[in-house]
Amino acid sequence: MKATQQDGSHPRPLMCREAWTSLDGTWQFAHDDAREGIASRWFHPSSAEAFERSIQVPYPPESPASGVGAREFHPVVWYRRVIPHDVLAGDGGDARRVLVHFGAVDHSAQVWFDGQLVAEHVGGQTPFTADVTDALATSQDQGPEEHVLVVRAEDDPHALHQPRGKQDWREKPHSIWYERTTGIWQPVWLETVPVPAVVDVAWTFYASSAVVRGEVTLAATPATPLELEVTLSLGEEVLGEATCVVRQAVTQIDIAVPAVRNGQDRARLLWAPEHPHLVDAEVVLRDRDSGQPVDTVASYLGLREVSVGEGSFNLNGQPYYTRSVLNQGYRPETHLASRGNDELRAEVELIKAMGFNAVRIHQKAEDPRFLFWADRLGLLVWGETAGAYEFSVSAIALLTSEWMEIVRRYRSHPSVVVWVPVNESWGVQDIATVPAQQQFSQSLVSLTRALDPSRPAVSNEGWEHVDSDILGLHDYTVDPDRLRARYLDNQAALRAVLTGHGPQGRRPILNDAQRQRFLDGRAPLMITEFGGISLSQQEESWGYDQVESTDEYAGRLAGLFEALRASSDIVGFCYTQFMDTGQETNGLVFADGTPKLPVEDIFRIVTGRTDTALDEPSSTFGTPDE
Repeated sequence: MKATQQDGSHPRPLMCREAWTSLDGTWQFAHDDAREGIASRWFHPSSAEAFERSIQVPYPPESPASGVGAREFHPVVWYRRVIPHDVLAGDGGDARRVLVHFGAVDHSAQVWFDGQLVAEHVGGQTPFTADVTDALATSQDQGPEEHVLVVRAEDDPHALHQPRGKQDWREKPHSIWYERTTGIWQPVWLETVPVPAVVDVAWTFYASSAVVRGEVTLAATPATPLELEVTLSLGEEVLGEATCVVRQAVTQIDIAVPAVRNGQDRARLLWAPEHPHLVDAEVVLRDRDSGQPVDTVASYLGLREVSVGEGSFNLNGQPYYTRSVLNQGYRPETHLASRGNDELRAEVELIKAMGFNAVRIHQKAEDPRFLFWADRLGLLVWGETAGAYEFSVSAIALLTSEWMEIVRRYRSHPSVVVWVPVNESWGVQDIATVPAQQQFSQSLVSLTRALDPSRPAVSNEGWEHVDSDILGLHDYTVDPDRLRARYLDNQAALRAVLTGHGPQGRRPILNDAQRQRFLDGRAPLMITEFGGISLSQQEESWGYDQVESTDEYAGRLAGLFEALRASSDIVGFCYTQFMDTGQETNGLVFADGTPKLPVEDIFRIVTGRTDTALDEPSSTFGTPDE
């Protein structure tokens, strides 16, 4: 099995095994407004009568696609799924473990299997796994022909310390806030694994030494030493192989890739949006005595490096101009969830066809299958998460824990090039004057660099930066001439922005050392939110400015993009936004996915190019006017 050739349906594309079973589809469902379910033992296999309706998983119960569509406040929900014994991927026992994986459940979850509690998890943006083997063995002794999986999820809409992102705390969405997502919203799937089993793989590429470092994590320390074998290949060409002895639960292994040393032949190997070459990684865990495989997983990686320096964002050692679009990741029928593989691929394809080479996932951790298509088709991604709405000890603990899981989950995707733990001072709303909030922002970005030193990190996207590798400014000036005057090689105007208050009345930089790095041109400056122009077909709409016709819309867009591309101080931008979302109608496409202008016209506006060769970029590296 080659992970690069998968069809995009696997819920964990970076670590695939041949056999897995989707548990998406029809489940039994119940609201629990009275919070009686635990006391009434709804988790028991005999409590089917408590589940009065059905739901389509993984769509949240607030969404139309779920079949429930209940938009009112329902903080506690329950799910029940009957699984025939022959559907289980294995028998459990000493030799195999039966695992149920959850892509994401918002916000906290408890899981029972045949009445036994098998997992608990907190964090609505991150995955977790329930090992049901022991519960299965117990119930098998009683001879059931089917098994019962029950999930209880709780998501208090008024808990401001929870990382909520754009989920509205009011019953009806308003302004820039959207419908809520409670409970299961990413795939649920079943897998049988050996003992010991690989539970995580991670990859880092070092171009200067032509080495890929792998980190392979097992479920537990092996009882006896094992052998780890990793093979990297591009198509049928083997790029590198390595073996080592495994004595601990976590093992690092370096794989030399000699072909990278040939500078004249390197381009065919490196990953970039213009040539998204993916390398297969076969990971085999073997018994040292017999040489027989104990576990085999298929993974992939991209040979690419990102860095910042001398005022530029660099991809594979070269300055790369980032043309990005902000994507909320909310969809009208499924809310935070998606319709699956085809929809996610289509979104990536459309973003690229519009002339963008990057996307900023905003206030959510996106489905890994979206990241697979970004890897496969070539689209840079800024990784973000949902923010909390208050600063408290509980908020610090929840966000820090969840952010660590997010970085771990996405760190091997070559498309992910920047980490953003905080956006616009959400959850640190008094950061300009409160040292504790500054220290929290600093600690998050330092933690991010410790977890993953291979990518730039931004301490507070768009607003008060305390320690950012990229200075992102949010500027919703709707007059193209004013926007151009602010950034068109006007050092006095730019200095005024960096030393005083920015376009939205916020102090963009909170300390002198950070400020000087950008004033000296040693660190990159990007306009990471701008635009927000609304051309709407609906009565209730919100945008930073409204236009009435497609001609006016096209003219306004062209003026704003031209104003930013004209500046030599700016090395990238991010337009708000990709798609209309709820009442926020400032997308380049309507909520049904229909572009508001011909795609070729949007491409010309975004890139400044006059041709329409969407699939044949004129340069290996991104520039303001490709």
